[in-house]
Amino acid sequence: MASSLPEHFKCPISLEIMSDPVILSSGHTFDRSSIQRWLDAGHRTCPITKLPLPDHPSLIPNHALRSLISSYTLLSPLHHHPISQPETLISTLASPQASLDSKIDSLRHLTRLSKRDSALRRRLADSAAVPALLAALDHPILRDRALPLLLNLSLDDDSKVGLVAEGLVARVVAVLLLASASPDSRAVAATIVTSLAVLDVNKATIGAFPAAIAALVAVLRDGKGRERKEAATALYALCSFPDNRRRAVDCGAVPVLLRSVEIGLERGVEVVGVLAKCKEGREQMECYENCVQILARVLRNGSSRGVQYALLALTSLCFYSQQMVLVALEEGVLEASLAFVEDDSEKVRRNACNLVRVLRGSNNHDRVR
Repeated sequence: MASSLPEHFKCPISLEIMSDPVILSSGHTFDRSSIQRWLDAGHRTCPITKLPLPDHPSLIPNHALRSLISSYTLLSPLHHHPISQPETLISTLASPQASLDSKIDSLRHLTRLSKRDSALRRRLADSAAVPALLAALDHPILRDRALPLLLNLSLDDDSKVGLVAEGLVARVVAVLLLASASPDSRAVAATIVTSLAVLDVNKATIGAFPAAIAALVAVLRDGKGRERKEAATALYALCSFPDNRRRAVDCGAVPVLLRSVEIGLERGVEVVGVLAKCKEGREQMECYENCVQILARVLRNGSSRGVQYALLALTSLCFYSQQMVLVALEEGVLEASLAFVEDDSEKVRRNACNLVRVLRGSNNHDRVR
């Protein structure tokens, strides 16, 4: 089954589906256990590029890819019994005369088949199945079954632009905003946004779509559990495109994100770190009473990735505001940052050194990257 899943789900070393994908400094993603064995064996080159690595290479979790793999594998397992040909299933799905039960059955079979067959995913993305799937999102019973199939189709890079052109963004945003939609449906809808936003052109298109970013902020504000986590992941993917940062700020993302970090959703600090790169984001953070305190707590208690982005956000805030410097010093941020200047993670080390220079009043005015 693994041989027919999306290639970017597989570790280049083990060729198995990754359970804990991490990014090496070379920019390539591997399963943590596989790359760790490679490093433990004494190798200090990237297995793909063969370029040298640092003495203590950092392994950065690839949260976006992990979310895609997790959502993909949550779909129903394959049951071995006779099924119709894909063309028949597509015709049933698209037929106005077909019964609800037959449409449900077609969706179930197509989801299973497309999970195993990348060629079928591409065929479906170019067929009458897409308009039928988009129409199914309006049906309360078909919706939960159509979304996983649409997620499958979105995984192939060759289909991402076409799916956006077909109107998938509008339908997914409608699900995110629909009060009657289940939490699972909203979670899958947000994951579809993350999948589509792998392509830069889609980041711009989705961000410019009315209510797209606002819908994700609303799920982050009002949702629970997995749907909030997936909404934060989608916002992070979209906000790597600079114009989307201002849009997210305009939608009220900053206070929602800081509150989510305050109550334990560390994924939110990654988005905060990105939004702090824009002037509008920093202004909103400065107006949030406990912003520095929240980020300081992440420095003391967060994961390596959370620390990385908390350092990034604090550096941006303090570089542009002497008031933020004073608050950070009062909160012990300098002492906390000094603990990371020799961290195993290269990005954590770099961000910690940048923040220490700013807090110590360095004359180095290079802008934070």
